[in-house]
Amino acid sequence: MFPGFSTRGPFDGTLGAGPISSKVFMKLATYKDGSRDGQLVVVSQDLHSAHYATGIASSLQQVLDDWNFYSPQLQDLSQAVNAGRTRHAFTFDPRRCMAPLPRAYQWLNGGAYLGHQELEHALLGTDMPASSTAEPLMHQANSDGFLGPCDPITGLREEWGIDFEATMAVVTGDVPVGSTDDNCLDSVRLVMLANDVSLRTVISHELTRGAGFLRGKPTTAFSPVAVTPDELGDAWQEGRLHLSLQSTWNGRKVGLCETGPEMHFHFGQLIAHAAKTRRLGAGSIIGSGAVSNRGTQDGDRREWPKGYGSIAEKRAMEALQDGQAKTDYMKAGDTLRIDMKGKNGHSVFGAIEQEVKDLAS
Repeated sequence: MFPGFSTRGPFDGTLGAGPISSKVFMKLATYKDGSRDGQLVVVSQDLHSAHYATGIASSLQQVLDDWNFYSPQLQDLSQAVNAGRTRHAFTFDPRRCMAPLPRAYQWLNGGAYLGHQELEHALLGTDMPASSTAEPLMHQANSDGFLGPCDPITGLREEWGIDFEATMAVVTGDVPVGSTDDNCLDSVRLVMLANDVSLRTVISHELTRGAGFLRGKPTTAFSPVAVTPDELGDAWQEGRLHLSLQSTWNGRKVGLCETGPEMHFHFGQLIAHAAKTRRLGAGSIIGSGAVSNRGTQDGDRREWPKGYGSIAEKRAMEALQDGQAKTDYMKAGDTLRIDMKGKNGHSVFGAIEQEVKDLAS
């Protein structure tokens, strides 16, 4: 691209929609700088080094608004960072990160893993609705500001039932209303992890009133880094990420769930469900819901060998096996770590590492 030359034209309502002309390999993060949208940085594949993208774009939303123009420039910078050819690279520090997209026009979290819903229905003694396999459940969550990967979970009460949900999410380009599954899959620009914090007691109360979720879903945290699908290689297949999502609670590994095989609705289908009656603007975030793996059953005994991605699921297991839930929800001082390793054993997105603190009185 020649300096000062732009291929951009007037916005026609379809900017960024549809497939990208070439593959894009990069990892992006946003550093805290005192502003609402932070400072965009390009991160190396091994998450060891980074470089400010100031000369190209200041924020990730700016890039998403004109992806075809900015992404080739960012990819050039990414290649230089990975090759060690930049003069001003620095050591990447996840503690300085905001969420990759610090605020979004929409944050919609779906229920792609039916095993999670089956547990809930088994606990209640009810049958799964016939529609469960045809279309996903989805709720619209708070999106005017997210937590960074190392920001504490604050301002909540223990009696509200503080829970974590180890989740995957994608960031989209513009998606026209009524888009097909395939077109929606082409709109995926970035992939990241999330801790979709849930207040189980509050949610239960909201649902009994016939509405929700609202107060039961406080602010979500996202991984340090967002990654392009191409960067994920063959781990990204037809809208599903085929890796293991690890959850560690108070230093104890409680979940090592496979994200691909049991994801009933792929991300193209989740996006299409949301776009059936509304247009999604560039920078919309779509979540998979808590990653869950079905277990095995021997008579009345159930086993979930992969562990769990939310405490609610653990409590449901206990209640079904032993007649009552024994595991408490999160308390002040509890720590949580959510991470995903690639096939080389290295972290793909960096880890979400949070502590519950400064609870409300």
